[in-house]
Amino acid sequence: MDIAYIPSPSHGVVHLGPIPLRGYAFCIIIGVFVAVWLGNKRWIARGGRPGTVADIAVWAVPFGLVGGRLYHVITDYELYFSDGRDWVDAFKVWQGGLGIWGAIALGAVGAWIGCRRRGIPLPAWADALAPGIVFAQAIGRWGNWFNQELYGKATDVPWALHITSSTDGRVPGYYHPTFLYESLWCIGVGFLVIWADRRFTLGHGRAFALYVAAYCVGRGWIEYMRVDDAHHILGLRLNDWTAMVVFLLAVIYIVVSARLRPGREEVVEPGGDTPDGDAVALDKKADDKADSKADDEAAETTDKKSDGKKPDAKSDTESDEPAQSTESVEPEESVEAARGEAESAKKV
Repeated sequence: MDIAYIPSPSHGVVHLGPIPLRGYAFCIIIGVFVAVWLGNKRWIARGGRPGTVADIAVWAVPFGLVGGRLYHVITDYELYFSDGRDWVDAFKVWQGGLGIWGAIALGAVGAWIGCRRRGIPLPAWADALAPGIVFAQAIGRWGNWFNQELYGKATDVPWALHITSSTDGRVPGYYHPTFLYESLWCIGVGFLVIWADRRFTLGHGRAFALYVAAYCVGRGWIEYMRVDDAHHILGLRLNDWTAMVVFLLAVIYIVVSARLRPGREEVVEPGGDTPDGDAVALDKKADDKADSKADDEAAETTDKKSDGKKPDAKSDTESDEPAQSTESVEPEESVEAARGEAESAKKV
């Protein structure tokens, strides 16, 4: 009895003349563009300048690719350095094999360098990028579909993934499409971060930490379903342990950061605007104009008052002077009268 299933592509590369177009690479590139586009919109909404996200991504993306590849090669070194393997394959990124843990860790180093060059806080930039990064992961997971890799246990569910390749130990059959599960989970995490960021006004790296914690929850149960070769510790795959440790660190960061630095950054970039910067700038300009007008009116009123007082002061002075002259004349007239009376008395 035939069952419904998700078909796998017969090959993951299409040649345009001598140029190979690989599905895995296209998924990564499209994911990067989505992350930068959405991150730029969120950065501007927080008061940053247009283009800053792309400038810092120039540092973060290459570092992230190198980190993701290093994590994969180190944790699956036997695929490249064991007997019968070619170590040159470790550099063939287009064949798949990017560990998200290494990509985020080393990508953060590149972002830190870019942020320092621009004089902006890395946590604020990471908060703006968080939803875009997880949406990019959702798109990038479809690269595993092109390569027929990282599938789960055998199943007969209607959405089973049909694996047809038998290379590298694959067994053709029907398996859980863990790439699809993780892609859908990442989309849900992206919308969760956007909602929580608006609802609780997350800042200082807490939106990014929420993304990390939520992603780790999904990665834990999805990783448990996978059947590809992996290192195990105490019965669990290495990536399960990594997810648990990173989840705890993210939760601790959210709690501690909320206590030490509540709220959100008021200024995220020197020379940028505050959130909703255009409206705030217009309001500030109008306020400044109103204050300047009020100052001019006050100065004009003061001048008028001072001009009105001068004539009064002058008239007061003039009225005082005649009074002083009258007082000085009256004693002289009385002296002359006294002298006249004395002379008359002598003649008599």
